[in-house]
Amino acid sequence: MPMEVQHVFASKVELGLWRITESELWFLEQLLLSAEEDAYIAAMKGHRRLEWLAGRWALHVLSGRAKRGALYKDEFGKPYLENSVYDISISHSRQYVAVMAGPKKVGVDIQKLVPKISRLAAKYLRDIELENLNEDSGYEEMHIYWGAKECLYKAYGRRQLDFKKNIAVEPFDYHRDGDSLKGWIKKDNFFQEYWLKYEVMENFMLVYGMEI
Repeated sequence: MPMEVQHVFASKVELGLWRITESELWFLEQLLLSAEEDAYIAAMKGHRRLEWLAGRWALHVLSGRAKRGALYKDEFGKPYLENSVYDISISHSRQYVAVMAGPKKVGVDIQKLVPKISRLAAKYLRDIELENLNEDSGYEEMHIYWGAKECLYKAYGRRQLDFKKNIAVEPFDYHRDGDSLKGWIKKDNFFQEYWLKYEVMENFMLVYGMEI
């Protein structure tokens, strides 16, 4: 099926959301994987393989290229597209794959709303973030915080970030229709602010962002 959601921002950053309805075989026939990609996916099983393939295809569609560029990972595990200077990010959850690309650092996360998020909140939320949770919408807000921090972690791309110590999301008011917010990363001498946006889709939370 075509890209379900696609946003193009003024800074030439693009976002796409793909709902997976195709089979694994269909993706394999379209992608023509490189030898390295083929070896990487050989160890995968089940739905994880399908999500991986769908992510590569969605990124290709977003790129607008006639010929797909293979997707590799750098020394830190951050994905990059062959013969492209664009920064990229991929996320998948069940039947959805979200992809983002642009000439600046970007990050995207999509996740299904799940009750266990409440048990994990204290592990990734700073004290002030926990205190700012709204009694009526705290469940959704916890997913936004998690998605936002995942986005910033991906944009940073160099691992070794503590979600509580190094990544912060500024206070925000939850809106069912979605809204923008702001976050930052601080580690040693590194400091960077990011613009973020969240969207609620059925029982999924989509969060994406880029450096300011």
